[in-house]
Amino acid sequence: MDVEELQTFVEVAEAGGISSAARRLGVSKSIVSRRLFRLEAELGIQLLARTTRGAALTEAGTAFREYAARACAEIEVAKEAILPAGDLRGRLRVAVPLSFGPTHFAPVLAEMARRHPLLHIHASYSDRFVDLIAEGFDCAIRVGYLPDSNLIARRIGPIYGKLVASPGYLKAYGAPETPDEVIAHQAIMQGTEEWQFMDGDAVVTVNPRGRFKADNALALVTAAAAGLGIAWLPDCVTHDYVVSGALIPIMTRYPPPPAGAYVIRPPGQHPARKIRVLTELLIEYFEQNLHFAELDH
Repeated sequence: MDVEELQTFVEVAEAGGISSAARRLGVSKSIVSRRLFRLEAELGIQLLARTTRGAALTEAGTAFREYAARACAEIEVAKEAILPAGDLRGRLRVAVPLSFGPTHFAPVLAEMARRHPLLHIHASYSDRFVDLIAEGFDCAIRVGYLPDSNLIARRIGPIYGKLVASPGYLKAYGAPETPDEVIAHQAIMQGTEEWQFMDGDAVVTVNPRGRFKADNALALVTAAAAGLGIAWLPDCVTHDYVVSGALIPIMTRYPPPPAGAYVIRPPGQHPARKIRVLTELLIEYFEQNLHFAELDH
């Protein structure tokens, strides 16, 4: 049984269609269709029912998918075991935050590609929380406070932030002095998130309200500098604004607890070595660039 055909079937099953799988694999739809045809011919059973909306697993396909995915994962582990020490090959699909991914994480991905010339790295930059399994990502780099999920997370470093506002906003509306006063102010935020602040050793949680929301930290810091409200943002985003005086730290007696940067991967027994190598490089980056995490601390 051809390994490439097995891998193609798993991709189609996870992507929900031939076109999506072809994009993820970087090949044409006709190649994907031929591989599936050969696999089904060898097994003597239909694995996928082609529809106008894509491809749906048959009962046999559903049963076979788990075994095929497990076999592909074991083959990848076996390949890594026999490669020369430190050598990586294949493809790494990683989702990266757009806000400061191009400036802070892209250099690490470039260094990884330089060290491993046989490895293909496909990075997708977006501040939305991608579905790693459905969209075929090997891992993601995420920043902030992680919601509960079945994904496996490895912390690579701390992210510090603060509450800020523009001089114009503070002149017009004043500054909150305690966490309870935050809800009386216009908050600039990503969605309906909670904000946390340290009151000594205790963590105080508030639910801010506001009319300006964006899924990108650079858009949020721009809105804060324009005087639209108060914002909780990472120091690496607000640093230049604070230095120039365009934003002023507020409510400093109640600092937010440190957030974190993480490498997230789908659940599985053996993380691929390429994910472990990326994680180690990112940890090294944080250790060597403490100003990234600890600006103004």
